[in-house]
Amino acid sequence: MTLLPELIVIAKAPVAGHSKTRLCPPCSPAQAADLAEAALVDTLEAVLATPCGGRILVLDGNPGDWLPAGIDVYPQAEGSFGERLAGAFTHCRGPALLIGMDTPQVHPDLLETCLAQLTDSDEDAVLGPCTDGGYWAIGMKLSHPGAFEKVPMSTDQTGEFQLRRLEELGLSVGMLPGLSDIDYFDDARRVATEWPDGHFAEAFREVEASLCAS
Repeated sequence: MTLLPELIVIAKAPVAGHSKTRLCPPCSPAQAADLAEAALVDTLEAVLATPCGGRILVLDGNPGDWLPAGIDVYPQAEGSFGERLAGAFTHCRGPALLIGMDTPQVHPDLLETCLAQLTDSDEDAVLGPCTDGGYWAIGMKLSHPGAFEKVPMSTDQTGEFQLRRLEELGLSVGMLPGLSDIDYFDDARRVATEWPDGHFAEAFREVEASLCAS
């Protein structure tokens, strides 16, 4: 029997001064945290609505009332972001797809398609590129502890380096649909425009109106 892949979300708890700090300015730390929480809520709702083998949140910080039932929570590993990504996969029994909280426009149909590609194809791994050169999703049929070694994070070539690293390990890699992620305020505006019906888009409109009024 084929194991359904598990879905992992890696995230920071939405706390002022701790999450989405690159939105400041023009946002205040509290406004940036509000946007982070809305993005995380959208992401977790999409994960809950997607048929999968398990749902895991790997969290930097403490859960809040934004966390719905049905998701297992583990603390992030110590170390660099690459080490934390590697640590996230250790909580899975088999194939898994990991996403972040920076793409609140994800939806169950997209996630189900990504999981199906990981399960049904001959590919060992999948990678979802971002428009800024990073990536929003990475999936592997088997965990490879060295998958994130030598991959510089948060650059405009991170996705390219990650693809190269997976191929260095002898893995065949399929590409998932590309998405825009949220680093800066203009990114937030673009994502809210692309996906206007979610919690994130509503929170963004409130923040933008407040900034315009001040």
